[in-house]
Amino acid sequence: MGEARAGEGTVDVVFDGHVIAANQGVSLLQAWIAAGLPLTENAGCMGQGVCGACRVLVRRPGERLAGTALACETKAEAGMQVSFVDHFPARRPHRYALESLTDSWSIAEQIDTVFPEAKHCRHCSGCDRACPKGIPVQRMVNLAAEGQVFAAAELFDACVMCNLCVAACPEHIDPAHLGQFTRRMHAALTLRPADLMQRLRQIEAGEQRIDPEAPGTYPPAHA
Repeated sequence: MGEARAGEGTVDVVFDGHVIAANQGVSLLQAWIAAGLPLTENAGCMGQGVCGACRVLVRRPGERLAGTALACETKAEAGMQVSFVDHFPARRPHRYALESLTDSWSIAEQIDTVFPEAKHCRHCSGCDRACPKGIPVQRMVNLAAEGQVFAAAELFDACVMCNLCVAACPEHIDPAHLGQFTRRMHAALTLRPADLMQRLRQIEAGEQRIDPEAPGTYPPAHA
């Protein structure tokens, strides 16, 4: 297949070694397909698979390092160097039953049982840099490890399971799957506030000292 060169209204993009003449304003995914190149990554928006499958590395002119992106939402720019990134599955299966995720008293234990690696986060921020959606992945992992599942699930709401954070994590925490777990747990749990459960657990463990005579315990009565 011949390589197309840029003409009027197009820009040259080097995509997996192919020089593609992409129409201005189109996404990288659209440019790839318009060039007649085979789509092998089962992109969900093309009706083939799941969202997040079009993960790419992108380096723009003048940049020393490549960054991560999704080909469906990144516009083609002149001089871009782009490469599809293979799927990185979780290192091990994470087995749990959704119907069992109903007891908010045991949030921390349930998370630690399924994702014991979460508490070993190195705080290297590799997952944050890898995420093409700008999700604070490391913060989500730390919140989940603390048992703050609702806050963790809210942070991970925009995840499309591209698994780039899975590839970036040196501790094999599999953050994307942990985030998915917190979202599922959030939906399955009762309406007891997670921050209240965490505080009660701290009290039971003696980590939250209660002083019944602390200033402000007995506010003045209003006349």
